[in-house]
Amino acid sequence: MEHLDTLMILAGGRGTRFKEYTEDIPKPMIEALGKPLLLHIIDFYRKFQITNVIILAGYKKEIIINYFLNTCEENDKNCFAYENLEIKIVDTGLNTMTGGRISKGLDFINEENFYLTYGDGLSDVDINELTKFHISNKAIATLTAVRPPARFGSLDLDGNKIIKFGEKSNTTEGWINGGFFVLNKNIKKFIDKTDDCVFEKEPLEELANQKMLYAFKHYGFWQCVDTIRELEILETKLSNT
Repeated sequence: MEHLDTLMILAGGRGTRFKEYTEDIPKPMIEALGKPLLLHIIDFYRKFQITNVIILAGYKKEIIINYFLNTCEENDKNCFAYENLEIKIVDTGLNTMTGGRISKGLDFINEENFYLTYGDGLSDVDINELTKFHISNKAIATLTAVRPPARFGSLDLDGNKIIKFGEKSNTTEGWINGGFFVLNKNIKKFIDKTDDCVFEKEPLEELANQKMLYAFKHYGFWQCVDTIRELEILETKLSNT
């Protein structure tokens, strides 16, 4: 199986649904059991022998930078050694949307395939199986499909192939986008380089229309953090693992 070295984390949004915390810190720096969500995510992927992490920062990026300045050795400006990883923090802009952030991160990607996930969600998805699935399908993009609350957008599936990608306003019962992507470098052909490009709109919708977007179905643990209640649920789950 092809080994993937790089993880890209979307960590630049304002987290407006969680203002109790995000007026002061970026959402990925919210702590669960005393550790930032961002570090929980990095430690999870570290089990799968990745060597590079690219943090796509923006809103309150200095808090992320200062955290690693205080806990890790800085190899270069905004580039840190953490355990057996190199972590690079990229300023992708304050108001840049997800597609624009990914486009800026692609400047640092040399590999054929790489991982991407959101900075506010945790899971126990089997990354090795996810990677095999992506490569066996020769996919441009594979996302992890999960079954959580109805307030999220929906996916229409034909087997393991996504035939329609619906945003949150189109929510129906069923599978939703849980993040934990594997992307091929050719994803750049589908992403507008402008800052207002939303990855979950035109890029993923176009891939779905062309039947080039795949879903890896995950039946296990997955939890995003948009509210204090969801943070409490996550901490309970983490305490029991």
